[in-house]
Amino acid sequence: MTSNRRTFIKHLGFGAAGLGLFTFVPGCRTTQQVMGANGLPRSTPEAQGVSSAGLLAFLEAVEQKKYEQHSLMMLRHGRVVAEGWWSPYRPEFNHTMYSMSKSFTSTAVGFAVAEGKLRVDDRVVSFFPNDLPDKVSDNLAALRVKDLLTMSVGNEKEPTPAMVPEENWVKTFLASPITHPPGSAFMYNSGATYMLSAIVQHVTGQKIIDYLKPRLFEPLGIEGMTWETCPRGINVGGWGLSIQTEGLAKFGQLYLQKGVWNGRPVLPAQWIEEATTFKIQQPVPAKPSRPNDQNDWLQGYGYQFWRSTHNAFRGDGAFGQFTLVMPDQDAVMAITSESGDMQGQLDLVWKHLLPAMKEKSLPADPSSLAQLRQKLVSLALTLPNGQTSSPTVRRISGKVFKLEANELGLQSASFAFRMDACLLTLRDSQHEHSIACGIARWQRGETALPGTPPRLISGGAPRSGTPFKIATGGAWKDENTFEMMLRYYETPHHDTVTCRFDGGQVEIAFMNSIAAMSATPTDKRPVLIGRMMG
Repeated sequence: MTSNRRTFIKHLGFGAAGLGLFTFVPGCRTTQQVMGANGLPRSTPEAQGVSSAGLLAFLEAVEQKKYEQHSLMMLRHGRVVAEGWWSPYRPEFNHTMYSMSKSFTSTAVGFAVAEGKLRVDDRVVSFFPNDLPDKVSDNLAALRVKDLLTMSVGNEKEPTPAMVPEENWVKTFLASPITHPPGSAFMYNSGATYMLSAIVQHVTGQKIIDYLKPRLFEPLGIEGMTWETCPRGINVGGWGLSIQTEGLAKFGQLYLQKGVWNGRPVLPAQWIEEATTFKIQQPVPAKPSRPNDQNDWLQGYGYQFWRSTHNAFRGDGAFGQFTLVMPDQDAVMAITSESGDMQGQLDLVWKHLLPAMKEKSLPADPSSLAQLRQKLVSLALTLPNGQTSSPTVRRISGKVFKLEANELGLQSASFAFRMDACLLTLRDSQHEHSIACGIARWQRGETALPGTPPRLISGGAPRSGTPFKIATGGAWKDENTFEMMLRYYETPHHDTVTCRFDGGQVEIAFMNSIAAMSATPTDKRPVLIGRMMG
């Protein structure tokens, strides 16, 4: 064993016998020789042993299930065999990753371990002596970096909701009661991932996004990513990363290749083995909805990676942000979406894509390939259904409506219609918020309208007044009701804005897509009521 190998094993906190020896054997694959510095190589499905008909069946099943996907990219043997974006999403746009961010945070820890800056057996309290509670419990004193990585802190309740309203998240996390011995029980814990980010920043002097840039992002040719921060300037870790779909695919391919990229090691293979193998079992539900061996959330957890059925592993984030790595098939699937049924999405992968992958290349299938390509280039999310115009337009276009007092502080609204567009302008005491809406088409723009965009978690949110990119489409639902959909296309989410006109009055109601998924959909924003002026 080389001295560098011994050093890496030492920093993992294991003896050589306990960890075992991990090596990367590229075998006969030549992915590293053909992969470019930036874009991934492309190929046809059949050339890589994937059935175009199987890929097409997967896409059709997504439509039949009405899953809202935003992008996908499938790699086989290191080559992209299928890729698509549902309009108005596009390949060059970032997409919010939610908890898919956690796997990147784990990777930052892996680099820090490899460089000897920390060990997974280091005690968490050792990094933050000035933020400890007056009385340090035995469980807090025993808490290790490894327990953060495996979501086995021992908290009875997830500490994140208590953390994010505060200025010092580290101090709030350390003050949270640890009821169970660390390492003894799994409980999903985004606060634990934030602490990993804080620890890496403490030992490196850099935010993890900056620390990862020369080590991960630049070698893989990933650019333009962003990561939200806490009030003290620490990347939030457990969420908040925004990245392009191809960046997700490259990340998964790096893990599939045991840390090798373009023929050179980027991340130690030993870390990848440790991070992606079983470490702790998730609690089994008292009333499981399906057999445990078919539940992708009950296959065990590693270091911020989930084990999956079919000997796969993945990073995933709320609403269906996936990097799914399938070593047995030498395949990677990257998906972004807004779905309320993430298990259902994975079920479609197992049902349609697993059997579509064969050991060797397949005979060319020009007909299925042509259908697949046409399907991929025509992917689009549904615009609001309705008419493109209404007699009401003549009465309201160009008019200003004075709004009743409301929590958003908006004072007036106006509508300007033309053949294929509407301009909605909402004003408060200081700002004018204009939203250009295509009719029967998407119109791109941006908005800093109060209360936008929808978010699952408040922590790390950009300051009020930050503009967000949108694509907006609208239609008349009936003669007096104009509906607009605002898609925040660098996030999974959208708003539906319903404008109802009655004589000289307008009601403007909001419904965000997160709330719309709940059993009792309720948007916290007020219904705006306005009366026509003049």
